[in-house]
Formats: sequence, C-alpha cells, structure tokens
Amino acid sequence: MCETCGCSEGAAVTMTHLQEGRSPIMIDGLQAHSHPHSPADGHEHSHHQHEHGHEHHNHTHDHIHDEQGRVIPLGTHLLAKNDQLAAENRAWFAEQRICVLNLVSSPGSGKTTLLEKTLSDLQGELPIAVVEGDQATLHDAERIRATGCEVIQINTGTGCHLEADMLRRGVDQLRLQESSLLFVENVGNLVCPALFDLGEWAKVVILSVTEGEDKPLKYPHMFRAAQLMLLNKVDLLPYLQFNLDRCLKAALEINPTLKILQVSATTGEGMEEWYDWIRLQQENLPKIASDLS
Repeated sequence: MCETCGCSEGAAVTMTHLQEGRSPIMIDGLQAHSHPHSPADGHEHSHHQHEHGHEHHNHTHDHIHDEQGRVIPLGTHLLAKNDQLAAENRAWFAEQRICVLNLVSSPGSGKTTLLEKTLSDLQGELPIAVVEGDQATLHDAERIRATGCEVIQINTGTGCHLEADMLRRGVDQLRLQESSLLFVENVGNLVCPALFDLGEWAKVVILSVTEGEDKPLKYPHMFRAAQLMLLNKVDLLPYLQFNLDRCLKAALEINPTLKILQVSATTGEGMEEWYDWIRLQQENLPKIASDLS
C-alpha cells in the first residue's frame, strides 16, 4: 500500500475469481510483475511485462532520490509510478476496444445495487465483466456473480482504494473480449480513489440523496476527477430534506463539465439515460484508440 493517503504498509491484498472457485491469490500492491495478458483472442500483449526491482514498501524512509540525487517525497513517487502503469493499462484497453468505467462513491450510496441492475438490463447487449474492490469479504462479488457476470474480487485489507497494478492483475484473470465493457467497483471512499488513476476511460461518481447535498463541496477532488455523476435513490426525495438544486449547483461549481443524471436503481427512473451514456462511451472507443496510437 502507499503512504500517500496513510494506508498501512504491508497490507494483505488478495484476489479471488468467483466463477472459477479459485483460492484467493496474494498480491502485493504496486509491485509490478512480468507476465503476458491473454484476452479471448489468445494474443499476448507486451504492455503487461515489467521488471521487478521497484522500491518495496517495507522500508522506513519517507522519500527517495531520483537519478540526479534530488529528494522526491515517497507519495509523489508512488503516484507517478501508478500513473505510469495506468497509462499502460489505458493504452491496452483502447487497443482492445474495452471500455473501463471506474465506479466511485461513499459506502452505502447504492453502488452495488445500481451495478446489479445495470448488468441485468444490459445482459446480452454486450460482453461485460466486473472487478470488485473492498477491504474485506466477497459479499458484493457474490451479488455480481448472481447476475451471471464474470467477476474478480480484490480485497485490499487495510487499503482504502484500488491501484493501477491491482486492476492489471485482476484483468489478467478475466476472459475479456474485444469491444467489451469492464466495470470497476472501487473501494467505498470519496478521497483516495480520486488520486489513483487505474487506466479507466471515465470515473463515475455515485452520490445518494441520503448522503446530503453538500458532498461535492466536502469532497471536491473526487467530483472534479469524475466525468459523470449519478445522483442515486431519487425515489426517496419526497421523504428527505435534500435540496436538489443546491446539490446540482455545488457539483457544477466544482466541475463545470460534469454530466449529471438522476437515477433510481429501485424504480428504474433515469436508468435508460445511464445506459445511453454507457453506449456513447463504447461508440467513442475507436477515437480513443486512434488518439493513443
């Protein structure tokens, strides 16, 4: 884990493929590894080949030195390493026409319920897989598996976010097809996932009306990093003291380009607009690949 956000060093991170019933695989945070990625087409892709020899996280220094001997804060170095791996992930996803959406929110926003509804409604329209991130348990991944979708669970232990290398390792275990959709359900946290790029096409921040209209102002980095905000559980608005206009205004003050959709996974309100947005991202993938080539 990293020191950027105070995650404990040496956290036990495990990965479980639910469909194949594998025992949890121990992984070690940002330490890159060397093995080929093998998607459904059977080709190997060199972007997943890295040499060991990175700085390990069991030291006590709070800084490192660059090639010129300059001191670099460890958190800055780790974010730079993560960004490098994220860029490699993004290039490979674009090459394979895989649309990756990073779902971020506070715990209890209804993220998993919304994802279940999405998977059920889009089933058969396009190939979909899910990477689940939680500190512990397989509960959410079991719910996703019940929809028939292939899912990998990454348990971060004391870690409060997923990282680019974790996503890479999870993807290595999936049978992703070209032109597929990959949802990443990040660890419930509105702080650290804003800092750690995974190589996704877009961050989708989910805000429940039960959380209060001032969340965008309290957690500006997340709302600034997102491309889409799903205001969830709008079916509960008649029963809450929630100022909808104030919430929308706050979100757009933080991020004027943020697209906002009002949805309810329970009643289905607004869900078709959410699906149309997903389809649009899929349509834009060829342009992404061209820009990155």
